[in-house]
Amino acid sequence: MSLPRRACVCLAVGGLGGVGTPVLHAMAPPPDGRIHVTYWEKWTQFEERAIRAVIAEFERSQDRIAIDYLPVGLIDRKTIVATAGGDPPDIAGLWAPQVAAFADAGALESLDPYIEHDGLTPAQWLARYEPVYASICEHNGHVFAGISTPLVMTLHWNRTMFRAAGLDPDRPPRTLAEFNAYCRLLTKRDPRTGEILQMGFLPQEPGWWPGIFLRWFGGELWDAHGVTLAKDPHNLAAMEWVAGFTRDNGGPDAINTFAAGFGGMTSAQNPFYTGKIAMVFQGVWLNNYIRQYKPGLDFGVGPWPEAVPGVKDFAMVESDVLVIPRGAKHAAAAWEFIKFVNSHNPNARTRAELQGGELLCFMQEKNSPMRQWSPFFTEHHPHPYIKEFRTLAASPHAAFLGEVGIFPEYNRELATAFDRVRLLMATPGQALADAQARLDVAWARYRRSLERHGLLPQEMMAPATP
Repeated sequence: MSLPRRACVCLAVGGLGGVGTPVLHAMAPPPDGRIHVTYWEKWTQFEERAIRAVIAEFERSQDRIAIDYLPVGLIDRKTIVATAGGDPPDIAGLWAPQVAAFADAGALESLDPYIEHDGLTPAQWLARYEPVYASICEHNGHVFAGISTPLVMTLHWNRTMFRAAGLDPDRPPRTLAEFNAYCRLLTKRDPRTGEILQMGFLPQEPGWWPGIFLRWFGGELWDAHGVTLAKDPHNLAAMEWVAGFTRDNGGPDAINTFAAGFGGMTSAQNPFYTGKIAMVFQGVWLNNYIRQYKPGLDFGVGPWPEAVPGVKDFAMVESDVLVIPRGAKHAAAAWEFIKFVNSHNPNARTRAELQGGELLCFMQEKNSPMRQWSPFFTEHHPHPYIKEFRTLAASPHAAFLGEVGIFPEYNRELATAFDRVRLLMATPGQALADAQARLDVAWARYRRSLERHGLLPQEMMAPATP
């Protein structure tokens, strides 16, 4: 289902904008006397254990609300369908890029009225977060989400492989030129056959965020006039760089032969764990999986190398978020839980004193989205490089890609262009131009839908590309 069609379904069912006065639904209390809030979330295993611990803490903190947790696959699709059908969960745990898309579709309740009911302005509420996380929660001037756990994607390198190549394991590449040089030093081939045995880096590992390479090179994906994918020369430079890894290493067949048998993040055959690839751009969560699948792996963490002169602290930022779907039966009670998760004890000095979001992030071994961290969280966090993630999340160059509602469709086009480029199926210029042409049509259609419903931001009132 395309995003515009999603929007039509949700707007027809739920009305527009999601902004209004908090509503307390009068319902017969359940046998335990509590309001039961239905919470759909994508987490299982250790992530589920962490959120259940926070739920237990929330339920101990008061006697009015109980949280009924349900792990749900394909949570974005199921939430939008349930919302369209008039029976959504009270809380849904989505990904950050879905906030704008769902909000534009009229599928989310604004949190502004609940924040104001508590005596704060939306700006005062958002001030608790690092700015990049505050921007994730807000869309078109309204707050639609709270952070559950934040994510930062940084450079990870295998220190053992650095030593073997004669590189200082404590000094990662600091510039793009150094990064390229390190990649060459860390690449090994069979001297008889020329077959690749090891690579310094491979752009498609893990390949989840093709757009981030464009932002790393200083490119923009859109502006007030629309899509800028093929119009920004920095984007072209990034895609030329991606293509270079394939051209310089024997072509697509050689790369595919090398990558055959690679496992994902939750596999012992992950190429970073096995020493097949020396450097990856990965998230704060990776340490947890390394401990499970390659305990003892000696690795380092640092910022992305300087691709734009002067930008020495670039990183990609994402987040898991909590939202209240439009039409939730217990929206006010749902807000109480979201508020709890987005609070913490700034003075915690023991594990037992961790509260709310800090407890969740500590147990999931992620950084906190808050500007202020408690002493215990800072000094006893299980991730050995957590302070590096904190520094990068606070950087003015921390980049979040999903600011516009059309991003899910945009990201699919980015992935297609990225694959065509890395497989040398199209030149970088052609791949970007083809994606631009399709996105121009999609954006014009999407923008007209926003205009019809009065949701188009003032800064985007420029004429649409046909």
